[in-house]
Amino acid sequence: MSAEIQTAFKELLTCLQTAKLYGTVHPMFQRSLDKAYAAFDDVLTGRQEMVIGIIGDELAFEKEIFFDLSRLLKSAILYLKERNIERLAFFRGLSKEELGKFVGLIAGPKEEFKADPQKLLVVSGVQNISIGKLKVSDKQDQGSFALEQLNLYDTSADKVGQVLTGVLNSEKIDHLSLKFSLSNIMDSLGSQHQELLKLATVKRYDVETYTHMLNVSILSMYFASRLGFEKSDILNIGVAALFHDIGKMYISRKTLHKPDRLNEQEFASIKSHTILGAEFMLKYVDALGILPVVVSFEHHLKYDMSGYPRLGLLRKPHVASLIVSICDVYDALSQRRGYKQDYSPDVVYNIMNKEKGSSFDPELLDKFFKFVGFWPIGAVIALNDGSIGLVRSQNESDIQRPKVEIVSPPDKKRLVDLAEEKGLSIERYLNPWKEGKEYLRLAQ
Repeated sequence: MSAEIQTAFKELLTCLQTAKLYGTVHPMFQRSLDKAYAAFDDVLTGRQEMVIGIIGDELAFEKEIFFDLSRLLKSAILYLKERNIERLAFFRGLSKEELGKFVGLIAGPKEEFKADPQKLLVVSGVQNISIGKLKVSDKQDQGSFALEQLNLYDTSADKVGQVLTGVLNSEKIDHLSLKFSLSNIMDSLGSQHQELLKLATVKRYDVETYTHMLNVSILSMYFASRLGFEKSDILNIGVAALFHDIGKMYISRKTLHKPDRLNEQEFASIKSHTILGAEFMLKYVDALGILPVVVSFEHHLKYDMSGYPRLGLLRKPHVASLIVSICDVYDALSQRRGYKQDYSPDVVYNIMNKEKGSSFDPELLDKFFKFVGFWPIGAVIALNDGSIGLVRSQNESDIQRPKVEIVSPPDKKRLVDLAEEKGLSIERYLNPWKEGKEYLRLAQ
C-alpha cells in the first residue's frame, strides 16, 4: 500500500505543477488530472481515507516517512506549506471533479490562503478532502511563513541547478519540474529581485558561471514581467535565459577566467559558446521549446547585428534575445568575478548607455533601468551631508534619486525620498566588498 500512496501523492503534485503552468482548462491538465484521480481511486478502494502529513520538509503517512519522495518533490511540498497546508486527508467517495477543484484552488495566488484553507474548499463544494496545518506551538509558528518562502526559493534554485547539471551530462530533464521551480521564483519576485539575486546559490561545475546563469534568468523574468508579458511567455524567457551561456561549459575554465587580454585564438574560443550552446539545446527542443536555442545563439548578436556569430543576412534578434542580452551584460558588469572587479552602479549604467542603439535596443534599455533602477535596492551609498544610507525603493520618474534609509549616524536614522528632498544627493557608492562591508548587515 505504501507504494500506491506515494504514487497517488506524486501524481497529485504533478497535477498541481501542470495547473500552475498551463491552467485548469488545458488538455495537459486534464490528462494529468485523469492520472492523479486513477491513483487516488486505487488507494481509496481499499481504505476509508488517506491522510498525508508534512513534518518539516518530509511527507509522512501513518508511521512511515517518505524520504526519497520528499526529496523529489521538495519544491512542491514547500509550496503547500507556504499556503498553510501541512495535513491533507482524502476520503472514499472523492470525485474527479472535487480533485480538480482542489488542485485549481491550491494553484491560485497564495494571498487567498491567509484565512483557513479548509473554508475555501467548503465554499467550493469539495466535501471529500480536508486540509490544514499540523498543530504547533505559537512560538514555532512565528516567522514560519517568511522562512518557508526563503526555503521555497532555495529549493527552487537548487532544482534549477540539478537541471543544469543534468543538461550538462546530456541527461533527460523533467521540464515540468524546471518550469514549476522557475515559476516559484517568479512568484517571489515583485520588488525583491535584488534580494533573490543575492540568494543565488547554484554551485556546481563552476560557481560563477552557474550563479550568473541563474541571476540572468531571474533578471530576465523580472524585466519581462514589468514589460507586461504573459506568465507563460515570462517562464519561457526565464528558461531560455537560464541556458543562454550553456555553451561556456565546453570552454576551458582557464580561458573563461583569464585576467589578461585574450589572444585571437582564445577570443574565437569564447565566441564559439553561442553556436555550441545552440547546437546543444537543439537536443531539448521537445522538452523546452525552440526559444533556448534562439537565445543561446543570438544573445551576443547585438541590437545592430554587429556582434557574433556573424550572419550573412541581417535581421533583428528575437525580443527574448534582446531582453536576455541586457540582463546578461548588467549582471556580468555588476558581479565581482575571479578575473575582474565589480563595477559600481553608476559605472555600469554609463557603460551600458554608451552601447544604446548599438549593443542594446534603446527603448528596452531605458525601460530596464527604469524598472531596476540606477542605484539598485540594497546598495550602500554615501550622501552629500556625510550620512550613509541604503537604497530601499526606486523612483521610476527619476531613477537617480531613489528612496533611501539613512542608517548612519544613528541619530539621523530616517527614510528619505531623494526625489522630494532636493538638498540631499548621492555622492558615491560604497563597495560592499570594501568600505560598505560594515553596513551590509543593515541591508537585510
